[in-house]
Amino acid sequence: MEQDMILILDLGSTENPRLAREIRALGVYSEIYPHDITAAEVAALPNVKGIILNGGANRVVDGQEIDVLPEVADCHLPLLKVDHQGENPWPAAEAERKAVLQKFIFETCGAKANWNMENFIQDQVELIRRQVGDKQVLLALSGGVDSSVVAALLIKAIGKQLTCVHVNHGLLRKGEPEQVVEVFRNQLAANLIYVDVTDRFLDKLAGVADPEQKRKIIGAEFIRVFEEEAKKLSGIEFLAQGTIYPDIIESGTKTAKVVKSHHNVGGLPEDLGFKLVEPLKMLFKDEVRACGTALGLPESMVYRQPFPGPGLGVRCLGAITRDRLAAVRESDAILREEFAQAGLQNKVWQYFTVVPDFKSVGVREGARTDEWPVIIRAVNTIDAMTASVENVDFALLQKITARITSEVKGVNRVLYDLTPKPTGTIEWE
Repeated sequence: MEQDMILILDLGSTENPRLAREIRALGVYSEIYPHDITAAEVAALPNVKGIILNGGANRVVDGQEIDVLPEVADCHLPLLKVDHQGENPWPAAEAERKAVLQKFIFETCGAKANWNMENFIQDQVELIRRQVGDKQVLLALSGGVDSSVVAALLIKAIGKQLTCVHVNHGLLRKGEPEQVVEVFRNQLAANLIYVDVTDRFLDKLAGVADPEQKRKIIGAEFIRVFEEEAKKLSGIEFLAQGTIYPDIIESGTKTAKVVKSHHNVGGLPEDLGFKLVEPLKMLFKDEVRACGTALGLPESMVYRQPFPGPGLGVRCLGAITRDRLAAVRESDAILREEFAQAGLQNKVWQYFTVVPDFKSVGVREGARTDEWPVIIRAVNTIDAMTASVENVDFALLQKITARITSEVKGVNRVLYDLTPKPTGTIEWE
């Protein structure tokens, strides 16, 4: 069943993701497109009922104010013009915003509230079958929410045509490779291939300090591993990925600068040997979880803490070294253990540690030490586009500090990151 759709054309607003989510919350599907989309491209999209021209702070690009093409403005679809810094601003109050959207979407555009996960799953199963046919699909299965939901969708759509590959690149959390094998191979009976390429990844990353370069190396090497695994299998033509909408938005648009490259968006090599299957690429994080629940995945999997594609590679800040990587892994395990014991495991959306590439003076057993600090990050969010900092009990922070400084080799300080997103991002790199 095809859903009615409202297009958001990006005229420099930083509010595009919020607006898309507000429209979807009303039961109507919405997507964000660049300002210079053509009338033919609009006409090719299914069931478009109206267009919102969403202006804002980034409307001036290269010294000129951007606008939609005249042919789109005259395409006989209902238009709603808003500009967060000029005329026709959005109301500040959320009731008021909802009322404006409801009037435009349902009264002016005549759209139907038929956007829900059951319809989404039905559409995606059909699209996957149409795209893949009788061919084989390879999936990078990290065990995180995104890849798990992709796996469930693909199993529903094409069953045994799916082969899952779990790559241990040496950048996973403590005990995670073992857990992934146990859950997916032993409990869910997935066709799972386990590959340990720790040394290969760490050798490639040796001496690389730039975060963007690290992400691209990790992303490219991931693809190389899959190409090698595909050669061992017959009929593999497609690579499935857990790309989601924030990945695409943060990787840059025509009016928004890159926040960070994602391994499944900006890091793909030009000689990619697969066609991509990305059934979640238009979903926000909370929608991915809702999709997983609708597919019948266990709650522990659907609400598993998010973990970046590059893994601990973006939490071992700067050039990765094995000893500092070990400090990140061990301190992260302590943090997760203590949060679980304190009842914060399902309350806090994401929490982790990072270890920067510098040391500070300290004292241990009466002697001077020159060791790393560990930085704790704990945030809450709905869609990963904005995030607030969890107010962790000070006594718990003291307990975690005592454990990390005594149990993790090479660490003499523990810090707590108080920065929301924005101005910070969720990850440090």
